[in-house]
Amino acid sequence: MVMFLQFPLQGAMQGDIADELAAHFKQGNSKEIAKSFATSVELIIIDHEDVYNRAQAEQILKDFFLKNPPSKTSIIHKLSNNPNYRLTILSLTSKTDKFRVTVTMKKVSNAFLITELRIEQER
Repeated sequence: MVMFLQFPLQGAMQGDIADELAAHFKQGNSKEIAKSFATSVELIIIDHEDVYNRAQAEQILKDFFLKNPPSKTSIIHKLSNNPNYRLTILSLTSKTDKFRVTVTMKKVSNAFLITELRIEQER
């Protein structure tokens, strides 16, 4: 009986990561998203790709949100069955365009941190 009670709770906690990210992206809240960045983040935004430290990545994401104020987000897919890896794919709609956001997270010291963030124009 105890095992059955643990599985739903674990599943709920895993879903919270994706749900929180979706909410932060909808708000355009680069500061809250950056709290989940690893010390270095591979950032791919439209056609620009590089590895940045947490502060640089936050600033670049903030600039993206200023140019593309979000109006809606929805979770397209989330992978949460691996104990050391998470993947969340969001659809992000701004006032002028629609984007596909892919967030890759790896477990570091019992917390999932964003190691890669990809924002592409939706086709």
